[in-house]
Amino acid sequence: MLNQKYLKRLQNAGYKVIGNHKHSAVKLCLWNRKSIKSGEKEFCYKQKFYGIKSHRCLQMTPSLPFCTLRCAFCWRDTSITYPKWVGEMDEPEEIIENSIKAQRGLLSGLGGVSHSEKHLKEALTPKHAAISLAGEPTIYEKISDLIKEFHKRSMTTFLVTNGTFPERLEKLEILPTQLYVSLCSNSKEMMSKVQKPLIPDAWEKLNKTLELLSNLKTRRVIRLTMVKNLNMIEPERYTKLIEKALPDFIEVKAGMAVGFARLQNRIKYEDMASHNEIKEFSEKLSNSLGYKIADEKNDSRVVLLKK
Repeated sequence: MLNQKYLKRLQNAGYKVIGNHKHSAVKLCLWNRKSIKSGEKEFCYKQKFYGIKSHRCLQMTPSLPFCTLRCAFCWRDTSITYPKWVGEMDEPEEIIENSIKAQRGLLSGLGGVSHSEKHLKEALTPKHAAISLAGEPTIYEKISDLIKEFHKRSMTTFLVTNGTFPERLEKLEILPTQLYVSLCSNSKEMMSKVQKPLIPDAWEKLNKTLELLSNLKTRRVIRLTMVKNLNMIEPERYTKLIEKALPDFIEVKAGMAVGFARLQNRIKYEDMASHNEIKEFSEKLSNSLGYKIADEKNDSRVVLLKK
C-alpha cells in the first residue's frame, strides 16, 4: 500500500513500519523519551490523569494508511489515506511481537544520551499499548483479537477511535482497558469542513457510536481536539452529543500545528489554542454537562472533566 518514497519519509519522521504487509507501525512518543531521559520527572498527561507509566507505553497502529476521515489537525500526510481495507493483513500476534521488537530497536537510540538506566530497562518491556498512532484502528477487522493478545501479555490497552465503525465496537469480545472516542465536530456540516469524511455516512456512524458508548463496560473517554477558528465554537452543541454517550471522562485538548498538519498548511501556529483558552472552553462544558474539572496539564494543553 505504501511506496518506498513514503516509507522512507515515515522512517525519517521516526516511524517504524512493521509486518509482512506493512500496514502497522510504531513510533516513540515524545513523553516516552522525556520520561526515560528525566527518570520520570517528565511524563504525559495520561500518566497524570490515569496512572499509566509514560516510559512503559507502546504507541502503535495496526492500520497506518487506512482511515475514513482526513482531519485538518491530523499530523499524518492525509493525501495517502484509504477509507477501506485494501490487501492482506498481518495476524495480531505477529503485529504485537513486531511492535515490541521495533520499540526496543527505537529505544536503543536513547542509550547514547543522558538517561535513567532504570527507566530505559523498564521501557524495554512495555506495559501499556496506545492503539492510536495513526489511521483508524477499528478498520482492522481483527482489532478484538489484537486487544485480546495485548491483555494476554498483561498489558493495558488504550484504544482511540473516530467512531465510524460502531459495528466493530459492538462485536468486540474483549473491551480495551480504556476506550476513547474522538469528537471533533459538533454538526454534520462542521465534520464536512474539519474532518473531510471519505465515507458518506460518517456523521451518522459517529452518532451511533456515541449512543453505544454508554452501554460498554469499560473506562470510556470522549476526547475533543480543539482548534481555534475551526471547531472550537458552540460548546452547547458538543454538550448535546456528549450527553448521548455519558462517558466517564472528557478530555479537551488543543490541536497542534505539527507534522503534516503544519507542512500541508492545514493548521497554523496561531490556530493552536492556549491552555487558558482550552480551560475556558472546558469550563463552559462543565457548567452545561455537570461534569467537574478533575485535572489539567498545562504543557499538553489538556483539561480532564470527570463524571
